[in-house]
Amino acid sequence: MKKKNYSYIGISFIVLVFGIWVAIQIQDRYGQPDLVIVGERTVPEFELTNQHGETISNKDLEGKVYVVEFFFTSCPDICPIMNENMLIIQREFFGNPNVAIVSITIDPAHDTPEVLKAYAAQHNITKKDWHLLTGNRDEIFQLANDGFNLYVAEAPEDRGGFEHSGFFALIDKEGFIRSRTDEQGNPYIYYDGLESKQVHELKEDINKLL
Repeated sequence: MKKKNYSYIGISFIVLVFGIWVAIQIQDRYGQPDLVIVGERTVPEFELTNQHGETISNKDLEGKVYVVEFFFTSCPDICPIMNENMLIIQREFFGNPNVAIVSITIDPAHDTPEVLKAYAAQHNITKKDWHLLTGNRDEIFQLANDGFNLYVAEAPEDRGGFEHSGFFALIDKEGFIRSRTDEQGNPYIYYDGLESKQVHELKEDINKLL
C-alpha cells in the first residue's frame, strides 16, 4: 500500500515538473519577445484625420500594437499588393481592439476623408481600428521621411505621380518601433509589405508583442 502511494507521489511530481518546464518554454517564447527596439525614441507625434472625419493621433494608439504604412489611393503598382497583405493582418486580428492599422496617404490633396472612406468600402477595410489618415502634405512628408525614415516623394515622371517605400513599421504598446533580427543579429527595422514571408513574420511578431 505504501509503495503504491509513493509511486503516485512520484508520478505527480514528474507531471508537476513537466508542467513547470512547459510554462517556462511558453513564457520564453511569448512572454519575452526576441524583438529589438529600433532607435532610441518613440515614434514622432502626429495628428491626422481618418476616413470618418475623426482626429487620430499617436496618443489614441497608446497601449495598442499597431502597423504603419504610407500609401495613396490612386497608386497603380505597389499599393494594391500592400493592401492585400495588410488585409491578412486585418483578418488575423479583426476582433482584437489592442491591434490597430494606420495607413497614411501621401496624396492628401486627392485623398480626402470622403475618398478614403470610399476606398475602404471598395477594398474590404472593415476593422474598426484600421485608420486611413490624411492631413497636411508637408507634415505627412516630414512624418514619413524624417519621423519613420520611410521614403516618400513626388515623382511627376512616374505613374501615379509619387514614389514611396513598400515597408510596414511595427509599433509596440509603448510607442517604439520593433523588429526581429536576421541570422547575423541585424534588425530588419521594417517588414516588406510586398513579401508574403515577411507579412507572415509580422503577424507572428504582433502576437509576441501582445
